[in-house]
Amino acid sequence: MGVTRSFIKKTNTAIMENNIATIETLNDLIQINYDRIAGYEDALSEIKDNAELRSVFTNKILESRQFKSTLVREIEVLGRDPNNYTSLGGKLHRAWLDIKAAFSGHSDKSILEECEFGEDAIKKAYQSALNEGHLLAYIKDILNDQLSILQQSHDEIKALRDSLEHY
Repeated sequence: MGVTRSFIKKTNTAIMENNIATIETLNDLIQINYDRIAGYEDALSEIKDNAELRSVFTNKILESRQFKSTLVREIEVLGRDPNNYTSLGGKLHRAWLDIKAAFSGHSDKSILEECEFGEDAIKKAYQSALNEGHLLAYIKDILNDQLSILQQSHDEIKALRDSLEHY
């Protein structure tokens, strides 16, 4: 009987530790989605005459809001409350964007270059999360689905940037 209780206690401890690690990973992804939202909101404020870019940026904001909602729901299923703040790295990147914009004149091309940089960062965060061994299979499925959309978004931003190479 003592062996069974010891096994159950060890198993419960491992499950709790795994849940905590999963929650931390999901919170990190929530934060980078907040950063993505804030970055595209900043980009929207800089785009004046380009309806296509305004539409694309608005779509990216909506994507990240949906991603964030899904991740929040999974954290709540695991019995915790999500962190609701942007990361220091995201704030620093946006501060750098402000400085760079002051020197580049807020051209559509420079804004798209920075958006592509942000897309690279969020893709890297998702890829890193997927490489962690503690995630449950269904959470990996969610993250893979979101990463697939992020890859398409990256490609769209890159194509838009490349289309401005000739200007």
